[in-house]
Amino acid sequence: MKAHSSFSHARGEFDRVWENPAHTRIEPPAVDVNALLEEFFEPHEGLRLTKGMLWDAEVKKAWDPGTYIPGVVREGESWGRQSLENGEECFVRASVQRAWKDGVPDGRVLEEVYTSPTEQSVLFFGRTELRKENDVSLAASEHQPLFHVEHAVTGSDEQPLNRWRIVHLTEAPDESLIERQLTEEGAAEWLVDFVSIYVAENLGLKLTRR
Repeated sequence: MKAHSSFSHARGEFDRVWENPAHTRIEPPAVDVNALLEEFFEPHEGLRLTKGMLWDAEVKKAWDPGTYIPGVVREGESWGRQSLENGEECFVRASVQRAWKDGVPDGRVLEEVYTSPTEQSVLFFGRTELRKENDVSLAASEHQPLFHVEHAVTGSDEQPLNRWRIVHLTEAPDESLIERQLTEEGAAEWLVDFVSIYVAENLGLKLTRR
């Protein structure tokens, strides 16, 4: 099922793809999640996310994107979770996701996922085909190029940062794709929803949007 025996091997694949000049690479600035909560929601006494909380949220989102990023993922499932080394894990998932470009229909996205609690990073690799545990074969939609994503937690325990970057496996850099994602995805609207859902679902705190 898995292509890599460890997170470091998976990191090697991601880095090679990222460094290919033909691919479309996008990396918005890291986001201070507590500052984001203060900007978009009414004050809530005692609410401040730690680095550990943000990492917990990232792991939950990776396994269950339909719950934590419903604006991006319409439906989906994960399976095949396996333990690697040093607490690392890998699994695969299939989901129907919003296309990256306007005017392009939603499509099925297949991903191989690796998590590392040491690096506090999750790597997602777009795949053209995956097999389910019942040996049924799934094929990804061809509505857009494959893409790989990294979500990571950086910063300090008191000021955790969400780092996000994506590389589209294009034949040449797509400037329109870069512009759209840096203006829309870079604005962190999906991150606002993700963080607020985690706070409500896992911390039991209801937030009021400003």
